[in-house]
Amino acid sequence: MRKPLLLLSLLCAFCFLSPVLAETDEYQEGFLTSYLNRGIEKTMAGSANGDEELTYGRNITRYVSAPKFGGYIIGSYSYSSKGTNGFDGRIIRAYVSGTVLRDFKYRIQLELKGTPAMRDFVLEWARFKEFQVQIGQFKRCFTYDNPLNPWDVGLGSYSQLACYMTALTVEDCNGEAAQNGRDQGLQFQGDLFPIGKDRHRLLHYQAAVYNGNGQNRGDNNKQKDWMGNIQVQPIKDLYIGLYGWTGTFTGGNGVSVDRRRWALSGIYEHNDWTARVEYAHHAGRNANDFNVETQAWDEGSVKADAWYAMIGVPVNAWLKIYGRYDVYRKDATWKTTRSVYSICPNFQLHRNLLFQLQYNYIHDRSATCHDIHEMWAQTYIRF
Repeated sequence: MRKPLLLLSLLCAFCFLSPVLAETDEYQEGFLTSYLNRGIEKTMAGSANGDEELTYGRNITRYVSAPKFGGYIIGSYSYSSKGTNGFDGRIIRAYVSGTVLRDFKYRIQLELKGTPAMRDFVLEWARFKEFQVQIGQFKRCFTYDNPLNPWDVGLGSYSQLACYMTALTVEDCNGEAAQNGRDQGLQFQGDLFPIGKDRHRLLHYQAAVYNGNGQNRGDNNKQKDWMGNIQVQPIKDLYIGLYGWTGTFTGGNGVSVDRRRWALSGIYEHNDWTARVEYAHHAGRNANDFNVETQAWDEGSVKADAWYAMIGVPVNAWLKIYGRYDVYRKDATWKTTRSVYSICPNFQLHRNLLFQLQYNYIHDRSATCHDIHEMWAQTYIRF
C-alpha cells in the first residue's frame, strides 16, 4: 500500500505548487449536430451569463452552457492473407458535453454499435489550469496513445503497446478483457510553470485512482489501481512523459494478480508533422494462467513489454502519410516478439470526413503462421 500512496502523494504535491492540455479525446460536432448545436445556443442565449457574478443555490437554473452534441461513424473493410476479409462498422459513437456554473464540465459518450453501451461519463471541476479534478468513467491515464481520439491516432489501429497495456481492444497482460482503455475513478490533473515567449506550460501532470476492473463495472476486490504521469514540455510541442501504474486485478476465476507497469514517451507535434515514440513494461501474472483444478499456475509469463515508433508526414492540406514500427513481446523475450510494420495514407478532405488506406506486415515469432499481410480501408465521418 505504501507505493500507491507515495506515487499519489508525490504527484499531488505538484498540484499545490501552483487550461490543462486539451483532452485528446475531445468531442467534436459534425455535419448535422452543428445545426442542432447552433439552434440550442440561440434558444439558450444568455443562459451562461459569463459577465455576471455567480450565485449558488438549489433553485439556480442559470449559468449553464448550451449542450454540445456530436457523433461519428468509422466503417472498415479488411483483408488478411490468413484468408479472412469483410466489411465492418468499427465504431458508432454519440456524445454530449457542456458546462454548469462555468467551472464544472460534463461529458457523456455512448457506443451505438451492437448493444448500446456507456463509454464515458465525466464530471470535471476545471476552475484552474494548474489543478483540475474529474470523476466518473474515462480513459486510463497510462501511455500517450491510449487517451487519443480514434481520429487523431493516424492509423486505423492503436499501437499494440496501448492495446495490451491498457486493455484497449484486446485482453491485457493480466487477463483483463478489452475495456476500451477505460476505468472508473477519480483523477487530478493540471499544467504548471509557463515558460518562454509563447508561455507554454513546462509541466503537465495527472494522478488517478481507479477501481481497476474496467468500464461499466464496480470494484471486485478491496484494492484500487493507482496511476500517474508527468509530461515535460521543454520546448513548445515537444513532450517527454513518464507514466506509472500499480494495482491488483481479480479475474473471473477469483484469482488476484499484481499490476506493475511503467512507460516512457517522447512526442513531437508541430506544423502538422508528427513523431511519437513509446516504451512500456509490465510485471505481474495473467489471472487466466491459474489452474483452478490443480490450484497451481500453468506455464505463463510474468513480464511483458512493448514499444513503437511512428512518424506522420504532411504532403499537402488534405494528405498526410503515417508510418509505424510496432512491437509487443508477451514475455519480454525475443521468442514471443510480434512486430507490425504499417503505412497509412490519410485523406482528410474535410474536418468531418476522413479516408484511410493501411497496409500491415505482421511478423509473429510465436504464431504458427509467422508472416501475415493485411490491407485495410476505413472511412470516418462526423454526423
